[in-house]
Amino acid sequence: MRPFAWHTWLSWGLVAFFVFAGVLNIVAPVSLQEDYARWGYPTWFHFATGALELASALLQSRRATPRAGVVLGLLIMASAVATLFLHREWTHAVFPALILAALAFTLTTRSRQPKTGAMASGTSPSH
Repeated sequence: MRPFAWHTWLSWGLVAFFVFAGVLNIVAPVSLQEDYARWGYPTWFHFATGALELASALLQSRRATPRAGVVLGLLIMASAVATLFLHREWTHAVFPALILAALAFTLTTRSRQPKTGAMASGTSPSH
């Protein structure tokens, strides 16, 4: 019996999150556009955010570039948390902070992952 690959599930969950967030930011319902305006960002900024989130998902999901995708995701989520803190939207900062912590965790544990077995077969975005 193979051990539970929690790291694989977490990695793919983060990829899914960034795909969802990227699409949501590109589509940008009116309420999200109003949020960006309230935070002082230009009207096009949600497109840039969405593109960066999709780039992070793509990089995380490719065998050769997961570390770059996680680092990009860290920068995106750190910016989101900083924006929400600056605008004193503490409760809205909780979820981005959790994603930030999950990214940091995967980045620190990735370097300790063995390169053998199921992980080396290309079944996860962690390689």
